[in-house]
Amino acid sequence: MLDKSSQDLTPLVVDLDGTLTPADISLESFLRFIRQGWFNIFALALWLTKGRSFAKAMVARRSPVVADSLSFRPEVVALIEEAKIDGRPIILASGSHQRNVARIARSSGLFDHHLGTTARRNLIGHSKLQQLMQYLDGEAFDYIGDSKADLPLWEAARNAYSTRLIPSAKVQAILPKQSKWRAMKKSLRPHQWAKNALIFVPVATAGLFFDPAALLKASIATISFSLIASAIYQVNDLMDMEADRNHPKKRHRPLAAGTLSIPQAMILAALLLVTGFALSLLFLPMGFTGALTVYLALTTAYSFRLKSAMTLDVIALACLYTLRVMAGALAIAVPLSFWLLAFSLFFFLSLGYMKRYTELAFHTVPHKLLDGRGYVGSDLDIVAMSGVSAGMVSILVMGLFIHDISESGVYQAPHLLWGICIGLLYWINRVWMMARRGEVDGDPVAFAIKDRRSIIVALFMGAIFLAARFLPLGQLS
Repeated sequence: MLDKSSQDLTPLVVDLDGTLTPADISLESFLRFIRQGWFNIFALALWLTKGRSFAKAMVARRSPVVADSLSFRPEVVALIEEAKIDGRPIILASGSHQRNVARIARSSGLFDHHLGTTARRNLIGHSKLQQLMQYLDGEAFDYIGDSKADLPLWEAARNAYSTRLIPSAKVQAILPKQSKWRAMKKSLRPHQWAKNALIFVPVATAGLFFDPAALLKASIATISFSLIASAIYQVNDLMDMEADRNHPKKRHRPLAAGTLSIPQAMILAALLLVTGFALSLLFLPMGFTGALTVYLALTTAYSFRLKSAMTLDVIALACLYTLRVMAGALAIAVPLSFWLLAFSLFFFLSLGYMKRYTELAFHTVPHKLLDGRGYVGSDLDIVAMSGVSAGMVSILVMGLFIHDISESGVYQAPHLLWGICIGLLYWINRVWMMARRGEVDGDPVAFAIKDRRSIIVALFMGAIFLAARFLPLGQLS
């Protein structure tokens, strides 16, 4: 019950999920619980058969929310602080379990009282209104919510506010309209699709530059891989929401920022998966579909477990890049050189270590694990040494690959191919030095796409490859 002294002031009641914070505490708790172990999926499914409120209670005990990692909407906090200045009681009322609601209320210091779901009562909609009216003895209140489940509370409230646009004259929107399509597009990470250009590598090494059938199949394969990759990005972001919120750059990703909801991300991931595999099954050999399935399995394992395993994570990343090259060969049905696969593995192992290096550069605590990763701050030097070493090995393997294809008779001037090693030697050393200086931000592949000198090096090596293939310089020697 409220104190008698506060009953002359209208309480401000604030919803939690999607209102105070863009996060969905209950769904995130479910995901966090699943991430703790695959068998937890079966436990969660069993609890859900006994009711959503029961499942919320069981998960809240085993996987409590990390209250300090949550971000609050400034517009909602401003209304709360204005009400506090007036001396009004502030109540946090949420459909999330009361354990989590209590943790957030205590951590924020914004609330005088809090109400949440129990094992027997799911505090949403009419249930929340009934509990609130009982708590307030039927007194008036103002309410801030975000969804159609809040309609009964908006109707009963003296003043109603929403963090989304609701078609009701009584409800006042306190946030500008946000484009879900823009959020979905951003969550796809289309700039990352450039990685799938590796599928065209076998087209180049097989000399099928002008073969329409090979180019068409490679294009369809690239689209298929891009769709599957974007589906996995949704899963990856779902698993990493808490860690992303603590990252200076990743906190702006749609799921971490709350501009895309968990159900929307799940539906989008399902649509992308179905479309990607449909293209593969309809237009490409079964071998490619097999490679796509392995890619999906490995990326899923990476999202759930491997990304937090020291060294295994970068090996997995290198294998994922190499799989793209293998898939390209399977799509156009050409054999693939052992040396090319070995080069790809070591080259992308170097870039994988660079990705971890740039993440560790933000992490200044020597013996504390990086969020969601298997590395501590003191690992920075060994990660750099491993990455540079793998890069140098990749150049050696490229030399062996060039020697191998020089004797194939496909190239008019095979000796020109050695210029590719020079280009790689320059680029790998340069990009690692830039990473050391803090000038490589996040993914080195994404950096290379935007870096002018990296583009020039790529064009230089491409020109050498074409000259070696078509210029009859070998006949002049």
